[in-house]
Amino acid sequence: MQTWRLDDSAQTIVVAAINNNMAFVAYWGAVLPEHEDVNQLVKAQVRDLTGGMIDQNAPVSLCPVEGNAFSGMPALIASDAMGTALMPRFTLQHACYNKQALELIYNDVDLGLTYKASISLAIDGLWQLSSNLQSVDDIQVHWLAAPVLPVADKTPRALEFGGRWCGEFRLTESSFGPSALVRENRTGRSGHEHFPGLMTASQGANYCQGDVYAWHYGWSGGHKMVAEQLPDGRRQVQFGHVSHSYRGMAKTFSSAKQYVAFSAHGINGVSVPLQKYVREELLPRDLLQKPRPVHYNCWEAIYFDHDVELLQDLASRAASLGAERFVLDDGWFGQRDDDTTALGDWDLDLRKYPQGLTPLIDHIESLGMGFGLWFEPEMVSENSQLYRAHPEWVLGHATQTLGRQQLVLNMALAPVQEYLYDKVNQMLANNAIEYIKWDHNRVLPFADVSQTQAVYNLLARLRSVFPHVEIESCSSGGGRIDYGILQHTQRVWLSDSNDALERLRIQHHAATFLPAIITGSHVGPRCCHTSGRVHSMNFRAWVAAQRHMGMEMDPRELTAAEASQLLSVVKWWKQQRSWLLAADILRLDSGDEAVLAEQHLAANGEQFVVFAGVADSSEQISPRPLPLTGLDAQALYEIDLVNRDELVNLSRGEMAIKVDTLTLSGSYLMNYGVTLPWQFPNAMWVLKGKRL
Repeated sequence: MQTWRLDDSAQTIVVAAINNNMAFVAYWGAVLPEHEDVNQLVKAQVRDLTGGMIDQNAPVSLCPVEGNAFSGMPALIASDAMGTALMPRFTLQHACYNKQALELIYNDVDLGLTYKASISLAIDGLWQLSSNLQSVDDIQVHWLAAPVLPVADKTPRALEFGGRWCGEFRLTESSFGPSALVRENRTGRSGHEHFPGLMTASQGANYCQGDVYAWHYGWSGGHKMVAEQLPDGRRQVQFGHVSHSYRGMAKTFSSAKQYVAFSAHGINGVSVPLQKYVREELLPRDLLQKPRPVHYNCWEAIYFDHDVELLQDLASRAASLGAERFVLDDGWFGQRDDDTTALGDWDLDLRKYPQGLTPLIDHIESLGMGFGLWFEPEMVSENSQLYRAHPEWVLGHATQTLGRQQLVLNMALAPVQEYLYDKVNQMLANNAIEYIKWDHNRVLPFADVSQTQAVYNLLARLRSVFPHVEIESCSSGGGRIDYGILQHTQRVWLSDSNDALERLRIQHHAATFLPAIITGSHVGPRCCHTSGRVHSMNFRAWVAAQRHMGMEMDPRELTAAEASQLLSVVKWWKQQRSWLLAADILRLDSGDEAVLAEQHLAANGEQFVVFAGVADSSEQISPRPLPLTGLDAQALYEIDLVNRDELVNLSRGEMAIKVDTLTLSGSYLMNYGVTLPWQFPNAMWVLKGKRL
């Protein structure tokens, strides 16, 4: 027997291989003592046999395969050139190991297959795993999972994220049972419907306590997840590219990186390293060293009605409200007067911009703002010069159903790559553009690994030539958000919904995986264009201030009072952003289901902000105390209600927090909590805390 132990400050992973067979994870959980005998541990976790079972349990290995009576989902399904199913018997050939990385190489000489499993520390508290398969002959791979991990018996709750357009990151809960929980996302993108993540949790676990395990599959091209309980009670989780998306025969296949974390301290315990990994490992380091600019996006002000003088006026108004970057959205190119035409014709529309973009950009820069531009390079309209010239560039057959009145370009074709690179390169080289909103507004006709990899390659190529240009991943809002696309982009548009109430919930759940610094959130119009709801300016502004703040409405509609309220919140956000966007987002366990609350805790623990969103009417009359988290129990904290000017007349009690700062211990704040004033629904309390 061979064993390998991997440790960080939060967890221990023990991997074992017996008789050079495929290795398995014998333990994954809280940190074990250094003197733990892992050989004894492996022997101790063997389960008993009884009637109706074969004579030895096939392990839930890193790559369970068919052929040895494994009763669960195989991690590899492949066939040879004749269509015959391959059932490999892998033998360990080589192990490369240190305490923070393990690489195991297996082969099957008869089938000519080599399998590699890699496990390494991504950042303290977070591990990354990937698998690779190589074949001597061309084969077809139908399914290849990243290295498979077992599910702890003490975490029977499966928490996953579904949703829809303008309603992303809806948290749903299931229990393990005799049927596998299988999610197969065939949209060709991460998807509004199926975010590639999962948590399993112990009974009673919440944001601040309990055992929680997390998985995230960093791939933008559609994924498959299997969360399965075997007949003997053991459980496994598999993630990989959606089945049958490796198109055609090949000799080499790889999974994306799968990120995993364990915490004995609730969901926040896995969220913190996930957020930190994005901030500190995926983002370019220079991005963290300069202030994140307040955005203004003109889409919901003008749609396709572009006029230079009007845009200059909007820019002036946005600058007066504190905006620092102006983003010109859809409608600037080709003959793009509505959403049925011109995608693919990435030349400036001289009807709308007879002197080019220079007059607009010069005006924007004179206001102290940078300029950003919208693209949707992966798509093409039937009514476009590009489609008429190259119908063969379309992904899928000629009679396919349109999506959002558009088709998808086959990004794996070299001429398509060159055409798009040249067009985007031309705009970036000839104009002062610091930001791209890169959109992706329909599902693919089918999932294709080469399509996704080609998108990554194009983004990487552009970033290498224009490293100063920041790129946002947008896909009808949150349709393409994952750690794969974030290898190449520096911001995500979380949802097309600017409804502050809906946004409050979306942001809250997305914080499981996403830090504030890359999560765009904008102040929408008074009447939300996607829900029809009307919210106060204060509520809209504070919800946007929870993340990377921006505006996306027509500033001409603002009353003087609304403009003043918005400017006040923007100024506050600018004063805090240097530490706020690098803070950990800790969700709070509110005793009131109507309150969605989170605490943004500075990296040094010296200050924090609590955003307590009142999303509905409470069951009880008076607000319940809101316990905080992550503080030093022995320290004293000065807390202050930032927006006490939003007190309403129905809040009649005499409360110290309404008129003054309070000094309270971390122990009190975490064990009892902060008692906030009564407030109408669709409002936000903002509390600032400072360690004394």
